[in-house]
Amino acid sequence: MIPRRKFLTTAAVTAGSLLSVRTGRAADSSGKRQFTLSLRASSIGVKADQREAMRLAARHGFEAVTPDPGFLTKLSDTQISELTDRLNSLDLVWGAAGLPVEYRKDEATFREGLAGLPEKAAAMRAAGVTRVGTWVTPASDDLTYTQNMKQHAARLSRCARVLADHGQRFGLEYVGPQTSLISRRYPFVHTMAETKDLIAAIGVDGVGFILDSWHWYTAGETVDDLLTLTNRDVVACDLNDAPLGRTREQQIDNQRELPMATGVIDLAGFLGGLIEIGYDGPVRAEPFNQPLAAMDNEAACAATAEAMKSAFALAERA
Repeated sequence: MIPRRKFLTTAAVTAGSLLSVRTGRAADSSGKRQFTLSLRASSIGVKADQREAMRLAARHGFEAVTPDPGFLTKLSDTQISELTDRLNSLDLVWGAAGLPVEYRKDEATFREGLAGLPEKAAAMRAAGVTRVGTWVTPASDDLTYTQNMKQHAARLSRCARVLADHGQRFGLEYVGPQTSLISRRYPFVHTMAETKDLIAAIGVDGVGFILDSWHWYTAGETVDDLLTLTNRDVVACDLNDAPLGRTREQQIDNQRELPMATGVIDLAGFLGGLIEIGYDGPVRAEPFNQPLAAMDNEAACAATAEAMKSAFALAERA
């Protein structure tokens, strides 16, 4: 899996004990959530292979775990079957995988990654993985907006077709902070509305959003924006809070907080919107938070699970 960003932040995180009661994932007519509490170990500084990530997820009350396409590709059919049996025995489901293609660099690098995608997509299909996603860099030093849109549409449509052929939906995550937008010469896609344009330009069924409360907040969006989407439009979600003492425009992308740490971001509204549209996929924490990353695996998973469950409970009470 291509690494998303380095863990570089000075923001603080408050660790707590794990909630003792695991919340159910089933939805009902009373407006309960359908989405799953998902562990993406790398996003909280936890170093674990696929099997260890599964163990940690079950141990700390998560309901889903991020699949690793590279790991799955190395397994035989028998080993994949054994792994999925283990996943089921732990009462877990798969979250969303990262796109195992580096599409942002030169053409040769992209073609090399694309050539290996069918094998990885086939391994994910054999394991039952149905969601894959990546993020969109919000600025470029080399490509104008129009040039960048053409390149993204051309490259990502090729990825999306491979994934669709293997039964996988493909999600795109826009990056919202103004500090990221102005970090390079030419601004690019950084809002929900612009991502809709990119999805339309890609033109492949099954392409949708990776939503992140952090980018939703930093892009200046509202619950009404979420309600323009349907469950079919959303492939995966990330849940984060923002540091105190900064305006929305001053927020820095790799300096975040666990959900509910500060209350800067309206997580009740964000999750409530997901409940309203019937979103039924994974929700993961992605704080890129150095104090959290410095914890041992057990403590980091416990703190993350507690924070996310608190946010889920707040949304369901709203």
